[in-house]
Amino acid sequence: MESTKVKERIFLSSPHMSDEGYEMQYIKEAFDTNWIAPLGENVNGFEKELAEKVGAKAAAALSSGTAAIHMALKAAGVGEGDIVFCPTLTFSATANPIIYQNAIPVFIDSDYETWNMSPKVLEEAFEKYPEVKAVLVVHLYGLSADMDKIIEICRRHNVAVIEDAAESLGTYYKGKHTGTFGDYGIFSFNGNKIITTSGGGMLVADNEERIAKVRFWSTQSRDQARHYQHSELGFNYRMSNVVAGIGRGQLKILDQRVAKKNYIFEFYKRELSGLDGVKFMPSNEWNEPNYWLSSMILTGEVRPIDVMEALGKENIESRSVWKPMHMQPFFEKYDFVGTDVAEKLFENGVCLPSDTKMTGEDLKRVVEIIKGLW
Repeated sequence: MESTKVKERIFLSSPHMSDEGYEMQYIKEAFDTNWIAPLGENVNGFEKELAEKVGAKAAAALSSGTAAIHMALKAAGVGEGDIVFCPTLTFSATANPIIYQNAIPVFIDSDYETWNMSPKVLEEAFEKYPEVKAVLVVHLYGLSADMDKIIEICRRHNVAVIEDAAESLGTYYKGKHTGTFGDYGIFSFNGNKIITTSGGGMLVADNEERIAKVRFWSTQSRDQARHYQHSELGFNYRMSNVVAGIGRGQLKILDQRVAKKNYIFEFYKRELSGLDGVKFMPSNEWNEPNYWLSSMILTGEVRPIDVMEALGKENIESRSVWKPMHMQPFFEKYDFVGTDVAEKLFENGVCLPSDTKMTGEDLKRVVEIIKGLW
């Protein structure tokens, strides 16, 4: 019987390391010094280098992007019973830390211009809930939210702004890195992000005093004393020295990754935009996305499930757009302000494979499978 070769799996956005070996340089240094402790020079170096890269004054390296959001909420003074505005179209990691702080999420609809939090709906939400402690903004799939409008609204209402830039490291809004417009910004280095440490996150801010406090909280709130003493609740949220070494190496090739993600998006857009009912993620003159995931909307006879199933038969991963938080079983009891924009994006959206290891042949293969549905 003739053997059948299984096609290599193509991932949506998979873990990857660089060809340059920068990571191994820092990891080897850590092992050579036997410094496999939670903290060390790599942690310090990664914080400094990431802050310089994005233009923030200070950074705290943490165990995940979720931990960074949690610490940002705590640093902003969010506590029990406080209201926090949060986009409905996001991953649950954005909303979960609000619950960790015993606060109350109110979910805000998107707009079609950015796929992110609608400034118009945000204004409506403030009219309904004038006493708000913080606003969480997400830059979905590497697309920047309309930050000028959102910041102006939030400053007028005197509330803290936290940017969830987990998916948008390397994205610019009007020439400035996302994650640096609000009071706090968070980044994620999870295995599927544009650069990865396998797991990890970073909290950035211009308020160096608050970042120092976050480092204290996330290192079990250990007081400066000869013995182990704790005057505040602590968290085991610090990034390890070895993981930070990987991050330092990955950061050196961030620009290359962004360039490849842009190439992938433009390839899909060029090849598929002419198909009936296909529309790609929005473009704005003020937005320079990292295109972490290339996503499109289908409004014709071919539905997202058709694309996902056709690709899946060929061992190629794709996914729907995030299911809105206000439609999730856990979060549906919380209020939602808006109409049906996020719901429509979820119903009609599909995320295409966008891994930076994809070759030209991989991209052509994906495109031909999709075109075959028409």
